[in-house]
This record gives sequence, structure tokens and C-alpha cells, in this order.
Amino acid sequence: MNNIIEESAIRLNVVASDWEEAIRTCGEVLLETGKVERSYIDAMINTIKEFGPYILIAPGVALPHARPEDGVIKEGICVVLLKNEVAFELGKEMKVLIGLAARDKESHIGLLKRIAEVISEEETIELLKNAKKEEEIVKLFNRGRGD
Repeated sequence: MNNIIEESAIRLNVVASDWEEAIRTCGEVLLETGKVERSYIDAMINTIKEFGPYILIAPGVALPHARPEDGVIKEGICVVLLKNEVAFELGKEMKVLIGLAARDKESHIGLLKRIAEVISEEETIELLKNAKKEEEIVKLFNRGRGD
């Protein structure tokens, strides 16, 4: 899997009034790109309601997802960049959402490794948060680190 993400799976300057709207938008992108069924969107939201904002994986970066059996069609990710941060609660804000659709417990490990590489450095997180074009995000995920 060379290309982890395509431009069609990226949304920039998204306006969301709260975390739930942000997650729903993220799920819609996964739905539009054929990665998940509609049921997956509600499952992502319900998982957060049940377990809290555990999906925050770096400052301002969230990884919304649900279980494979909640409606994954094919593996992949999407990126939603919010115009303004939204908070789950004070001190738990997100500006970047990386929606994840995984077919099973093992197959998405390569995707997670690539996501971890992108968000492991402040510099690449800033590039992600400040992206002005879809192709900037595509380059971050589809190429080697920072080159």
C-alpha cells in the first residue's frame, strides 16, 4: 500500500460547532470514499461517548475510529482539518482528525505506523495543522518523514 491517502479523502477548513459534528464530518468522508458504511459514523461517536476522548493521540490531533464490525468496507484513512479547534472538554482540543477504517486487528498496523511517524514530530504536526492544500497532506502521509 504505497498511497495511504488520496486528495479525495481530505477536507480543509471544516467548520464544526462541537466535537460530535467534527467526528460526524470525518465519518462522512470515510463514507464518501467507500471505506465504511453509514453505521460506522454513529459507532465512532458512541465509542467516544462511552470511553471519553481517548482518541486524542497528539496535541490537537485525534484518531476517530470504531471496530471493524461496525461497518468497515475497506481499510483506509481520511484527514479533516478544522478551521478552528473544537474541544471534548477543557484542555482536550482537536484541530486535525485522522479517521481510521480498519478491516481487522492486524491489517491496519502499517497505517498506524505511518500515522505515528507523521505525528511523532512537532514539525510534521504543525505542517499538518497548517496545511493549505490537500496535496500537502498527501505528501506528509505518502512519503518518507519530512523529506
